[in-house]
Order: sequence, then C-alpha cells, then structure tokens
Amino acid sequence: MPIVRYYYIWQNVNTMLNNLKQQFQEFFGQPCQNIFFAPGRVNLIGEHIDYNGGLVMPCAITMGTYLLVAENPNGDFRFRSVNFDESLEIPMQPAYEKTGKEWFNYPLGVIHHFLAAGKEIKGLDLLYFGNLPIGASLSSSASIEVVTAYALNDLFDAGFNKLDLVKLSKRVENEFIGVNSGIMDQFAVAFGEENKALKLNCDTLNYQAVECDLGDHYLAIINTNKPRKLTESKYNERVAECQQALKALQRKLDIQNLCDIDGATFAANANLINDEVVRNRAKHVVEENDRVLHAAIALDENRIDDFGKLMFASHDSLQHLYEVSGVELDTIVDFCKGFEGVTGARMTGAGFGGCAIALVKKDKFDTFSKEIEDFYTAKIGYAPSVYSSVPGRGVGSATI
Repeated sequence: MPIVRYYYIWQNVNTMLNNLKQQFQEFFGQPCQNIFFAPGRVNLIGEHIDYNGGLVMPCAITMGTYLLVAENPNGDFRFRSVNFDESLEIPMQPAYEKTGKEWFNYPLGVIHHFLAAGKEIKGLDLLYFGNLPIGASLSSSASIEVVTAYALNDLFDAGFNKLDLVKLSKRVENEFIGVNSGIMDQFAVAFGEENKALKLNCDTLNYQAVECDLGDHYLAIINTNKPRKLTESKYNERVAECQQALKALQRKLDIQNLCDIDGATFAANANLINDEVVRNRAKHVVEENDRVLHAAIALDENRIDDFGKLMFASHDSLQHLYEVSGVELDTIVDFCKGFEGVTGARMTGAGFGGCAIALVKKDKFDTFSKEIEDFYTAKIGYAPSVYSSVPGRGVGSATI
C-alpha cells in the first residue's frame, strides 16, 4: 500500500465529515447515505506472545478510517480514497480476486468473503479516508477491513455478530491479501471501548475490558517514520526459537505453550534450555505474559505509575532479550526515560520500525512533542511524527 500523501487531521470531527461529504458528492455525483468509522489500535503491552499462547492488551485509538457509502445506481462497486490516487470501478460478480497491491483490495476482499458466505449485497459507492499513518504498526489494514465488514453487515442486514466480522476480516487478511497475521488487530478495532483496554487471549478469544482512564495523561504515539522491516525470515526465526524453547521445557513440564508457566516456574527450569539466545527468547515471552497480568491489575486500580514501569520493562525485554527493537525505537524510549512528564514508554507492534507509545502528562505534551522531535532528528537524521490519543471506541456509525 504505497502512501501517496498525508492529509490534515481535523480536530473538529464535524468539519472533517462535512468536507468528506462534499468530496463524496464530487467523486460520485450523489450524496452519501451513511458514514462509518473504525479505529486503529496500539498494543499497550504484551508483545510477541500471541503465538505463544499468551495475553495481549491492545486498545483502540481515536485515529482510524472513515467510510462514506451510498447505493450505486448501476449495481457496481466504485472505490475511492482521499489518501490514495488509485481507484476501482468493478461490476457485481459472484467472486473476486486480489489484483496487485492497491489499497482497494482490502475492501474488495471483504465483499468477496461476504459473497462466499452467501450474503446478498448490492453495489455501492465507497469513499475512504484514514488519518492513520500507513506502515506504522497501527493496523490501518485491519481498520479498513473491519469498517467495510461492519458497513456491509449493517446496510444489508447480513446477520453477522461482531465476532463474526472480526473472524471474516482476519480471513480477508490471511487468505485474500495473503498476510499471515493473527487476530488481535481486527479484534481490537471491533471491540475497543472508550477508556478501556482489552486483555485478550488470542487463542481462545476470551477477553476482559480493563479500565484504562489515563486521567491527566495522553497516550502519545510516536512514529519513527521508518517503515517496519520485520522480514518473514526474522518472524519465522523467532517462532522457531520459541518452539525450540518449548520442546526443551516439555522434557520436564506438562505444558502446551510457553505462556502456560509464569516467571518463577521458568526461572526454576531455564537450565533445560541450553542455547542462551533461545533461553532469552523464552524468558521474554514468559515474563511479558506476567507483565500483562500485572498491567491489567495496575490499570484497574488506577496505578498509572506502576503501569508505566511495566511499559519500560517491556521495552527493555524486547530490546535485549527478544531483539526486535532498533536504534529508532530505542532512541525514542531513551528520550522518554529522561523526560519528566513521561510515566512510561515502549515500542509497540512487531518492531524494527513502526511506532513507540508513551504516557505523557497532558500539560507537558506540547513540550514533549517539540523536544523529542529535536532529540530524535539530531540522532537519526529525520523527524518522527507525534500524535496524541486516548483509548477510543471500536467500529460503529459516525453520522452528524
């Protein structure tokens, strides 16, 4: 999904939606009939453990994807985006296939899976606008998938529940787009709640909404502006190392996943893993899973300072034990450790680029933004992008 240009992120949502409605009229020659919104997401804590039977703690954010729709008079599908130049007009067909790497393959894949499920839908004019930076580990693709699935389900009374839409969107990502990702992104985009985080077991999909009122803090999202470079080989390497650690522990312990044990049990049995690198990988996974449990309690009890310490500990583990950080992400977290208004910070997402997050006092945010930009630019050679958010709501209507 090559990015063409960024657009101004309107602070006044009504003004933004009115602008989008005017653009819809210009693009399609008719007014839009419905508006929907799906957020992006960040993972607050719990990194690289979803494939080890553990817990993650994402939250929806206030940036995301807006979708304006109207019934197409000819029964076709017409896709346009404010963010990308590429567009598509295609007639109704029994099935569709991915063509190239253009952004419209994501909503086209959703339509394909609706039809494959036997749902009756009609042609639509669809205009997308996203204020999520692409390639920054904020789940822009999941946001597009989920908002499209929600809109189709709502407009045509398809009868899917929200979990059905999550699973369908994941199939789009895996089968239509061809990206072997987990379910956390779509789940957080769909089930997010204002001022809540989601403690989610990615295997069972059991989850708990955890109080996450940040009070006098913003959730700062700092984009390294280095696209995430987690290659398939690196990802597969980490998975293989975790499987190697699991097999070693299974010689003594009756477990199915690394996250079936806690840190104390791992420490007592770590000698079963002979390779130091593999042992470090497993140590991160087990202790990170423990951090999610402690983080949920800290947030529920409104102990933001303790949660911040867990964020710093998480990044330290990802940097030194799991080795999926990088100089850009480490530079951001190093700055945060020395800034008085920051309570906690860590990389978020797969690593090797993308974004870091930080809890920043609201009255310090402007100063934080300016100083981290100067600090980062001096060391890295180009500026980061800094956004403020709070835990936001999941997918739904966005009418005015």
